[in-house]
Amino acid sequence: MTLPLEGVKIADFSWVGAGPRATKDMADFGATVIKIESRKRLDLGRLSPPFAGKGRDPDASAFFAITNTSKMGVTINLGDPRGVEVAKKLVAWADIVVENFSHGYMDRVGLSFETLKSIKPDIIQVSVSVAGREGPLGTLRGYGNSAAALSGLAALSGWPDRDPHMPPFAYGDVVAPMFATVAMLAALEHRDRTGEGQHIDISQVEPLVHVLSDCLAREQAGGFAKPGNRSPSMAPHGAFPCRGKDQWCAIAVADDAQWTMLAELVGVGGDARFATLSGRKANEDALESLIADWTDGQDKHVLADRLSALGIAAEAVNDGRDVFTDPELATNGHYHRIDHPKLGRCDLPGPPMRFSAAEMRVENPPCLGEHNRAIFVDLLGMDPAEVDALVQEGALA
Repeated sequence: MTLPLEGVKIADFSWVGAGPRATKDMADFGATVIKIESRKRLDLGRLSPPFAGKGRDPDASAFFAITNTSKMGVTINLGDPRGVEVAKKLVAWADIVVENFSHGYMDRVGLSFETLKSIKPDIIQVSVSVAGREGPLGTLRGYGNSAAALSGLAALSGWPDRDPHMPPFAYGDVVAPMFATVAMLAALEHRDRTGEGQHIDISQVEPLVHVLSDCLAREQAGGFAKPGNRSPSMAPHGAFPCRGKDQWCAIAVADDAQWTMLAELVGVGGDARFATLSGRKANEDALESLIADWTDGQDKHVLADRLSALGIAAEAVNDGRDVFTDPELATNGHYHRIDHPKLGRCDLPGPPMRFSAAEMRVENPPCLGEHNRAIFVDLLGMDPAEVDALVQEGALA
């Protein structure tokens, strides 16, 4: 078997999460991805916790590692014209250029799409931003939390008696890269058929709206009066406390037949208030209180299995430790063991899909500037003395 994207070449100028997560997928499936960074302005991903060991070593960030597996890494100072000239050599080598800088940055440093095309006419450029490169918000600078606010995600999150809730991580930085990965593959197919490259504009807001569209439509129609765990078409529908500190089981009852089975277990089978969906919705506070009293003290995994066996949708609410030890993920080989000079031996997530006739890889993320000589000298054919001088003078730093 072979790596399905072997031979694809990507110059990855992106940083933090929205770009690197897309190029990680490409790298894990065999593309040669060269990540361009600078010591003059560290990737914020390298400054994001958690860190292995003491301090904030930029080569020891687990956040950076997870989003940059299987890539090679070089340092180029794009604020130095000599660094930009070296970057152009990588453009000439690449099939795809990926960036997620603020609007106009690539143009200002001399790497506009028109310039990239003059270097390589069939180049594919992918630009990821909060709200796209065109329109009234085309110049907006921000992160995934901005996209959560603009897309309506924040308004749909949280609790009925509290302010809109910002998700605990930049969800746009996760969803947008999936679309960017698909776009890169489609652009490669288009180029192979027509010989044409193109510039692909990926926003974070639009992918979020795409995945939230049914929720937004229902809210607009009055279906979601308040955010929270409750559903307009199911009851009970929520997470209920179980044995242990902050342990929960999610339960969703789809119809009256399922409720009849659950009611017998809970011991409220004769309570007429809950016999129908309308009755359960009208008495939802009392309903949830009774179920919580019943679930409290039970093991969340045993309870979920018991309810699932009856056909009632239920699953344990996994915390971080549960996820990393989940037998299903372990059986599917989701986590891959690496041995990193700063992170040590650790498990990192691989691509969330399996090919029956192709392989994947999950290799070390690069330390800062780790592959400078391999890329500048061995791949691009630059003179070693010139490279050393440019490093010392800050152009390749």
